[in-house]
Amino acid sequence: MGLFDRWRGVPIKLTDGEFWRGFFGLGTTSGEPVTIETALQLDTVWACVNLIRNAVIMLPCNVYKDDGVTIDKASPLYDLLHDMPNMDDTASDFWAMVVLCLCLDGNFFAEKKLNGSKLVALNPLPPLAVNVCRDSRNARYYEVTENGKKRRVAEDKMFHVRGAVLPGCDRGMSPIGVVRNTVGNALAGEKTAGKMFANGMQVAGVLSSDQILKKEQRDQLGQILGQFAGSDKAGKIAVLEAGLKYQQLTINPKDAQMLEVRQFNVEQICRIFGVPPVMIGHASNGTTTWGSGIEQLILQFIKTCLGPLVKSIESAVYRDLLDEKTRKSTIVKFNMEGLLRGDSTARAEFLSKMVTNGIYTPNEARSYENKAPVDGGEKAIVNGTMTPLDKVGQANDNAPPTPAARAA
Repeated sequence: MGLFDRWRGVPIKLTDGEFWRGFFGLGTTSGEPVTIETALQLDTVWACVNLIRNAVIMLPCNVYKDDGVTIDKASPLYDLLHDMPNMDDTASDFWAMVVLCLCLDGNFFAEKKLNGSKLVALNPLPPLAVNVCRDSRNARYYEVTENGKKRRVAEDKMFHVRGAVLPGCDRGMSPIGVVRNTVGNALAGEKTAGKMFANGMQVAGVLSSDQILKKEQRDQLGQILGQFAGSDKAGKIAVLEAGLKYQQLTINPKDAQMLEVRQFNVEQICRIFGVPPVMIGHASNGTTTWGSGIEQLILQFIKTCLGPLVKSIESAVYRDLLDEKTRKSTIVKFNMEGLLRGDSTARAEFLSKMVTNGIYTPNEARSYENKAPVDGGEKAIVNGTMTPLDKVGQANDNAPPTPAARAA
């Protein structure tokens, strides 16, 4: 029984996650079925997803007090979100899983473990094992399948991050499912190229003769010429007789590898994930991998790809991990400045400007470099006179007298 047969005559709602996931699991126009596993076999998909993953794990998730500036290490959420969400995963592991799930399935689920009313752990769940459901009162709950058995998890016990969401849907849309035809075309192209290489590209050559050969003679010729096949037998001389002629066949390597089609597939997949192709090592149409151009592409990647992704995670934290009281006193944000860690020149220039303009104190800047605070470094200073902010505009009692004052 097909998928549509199962649902024939039954009203299909946008909240029917089983149907929509089954729909996205159907075949494609290329005939290649697309799943998360098959999609990751494409090097472009893996490169894009891994690039986003690596960028996010460089961003520390900090918990701040209500001013949005002071890090609140005493908050119970700080240890979970900044260090270890559970006993098995570090914060880097956890946020990497969040990104992978969002890029491939459009959803991330983690079950909240409580000790009384205190949140003590966030345990990730496979996204394909979780269905988002509604009861008769339209209250949302989660149905988790484990070892063939289903159990219900209440909405207030689940941390759910969603990607793109349609109105009326409880589940995020799967990027791989939505663009399954594009991914299927890329898979079909890789399969075709692989088969061509596996079969030696094509027939290496043909033997021609004016006479009609019997089957035994053809088999005998095949065995004889087979002794000269293979790179380890290159340079040997074959002797042809009885009017046999050998003609070598060649194929254009560009056509054999279908370079243009495969390059186009790379650009399409990069467009899906919002990743500039040059950032995964694909330079085409005159695009270079160095210079000021790549800097602008990286800024575009941060603003249009990482920024919205991180904002979705922060919004889910606000909704699922904070209550009415803590929402007024706690702010959870990813520190985007973590991306500067690998660029010493940009980091030094950034910290210098922040300190000399009175935005960071010297000790705050030193903390970014894992340096111990120094005496007097807790005061903000400004460029020029390096005067503490609370002293700007006041007379300096220790300054030497002016000539007019000495004359008086």
